[in-house]
Amino acid sequence: MAENEPWQDPKSPQDARLASLDERLRQAQAEEATRSGGHERTAGSMRLFHRLLSVLIAYPLGSALIGYAIDRVAGTRGIWVAMMFVGFGLAIREVWKMSQQSPE
Repeated sequence: MAENEPWQDPKSPQDARLASLDERLRQAQAEEATRSGGHERTAGSMRLFHRLLSVLIAYPLGSALIGYAIDRVAGTRGIWVAMMFVGFGLAIREVWKMSQQSPE
């Protein structure tokens, strides 16, 4: 309720329902912290996520671009597709290496 409503007593004690709700909210937050182990998104985990995302996008895209350049110079077609698959393979290898590192 808003404090400036005319029918509300400004010095009334806190409603028992609100106190109960606050207590249940505190208990739920404590249980969630216990259940999740207190892990929250940290700068390190977000940095790892961004690195993972950049690897999964940049390796295939960069390889396809190199393949396209080879196609244009050599006068061939389809090398860019093969290079894109090479990029996917390299990205998967890099993700595997990242998963084997110990969290710091």
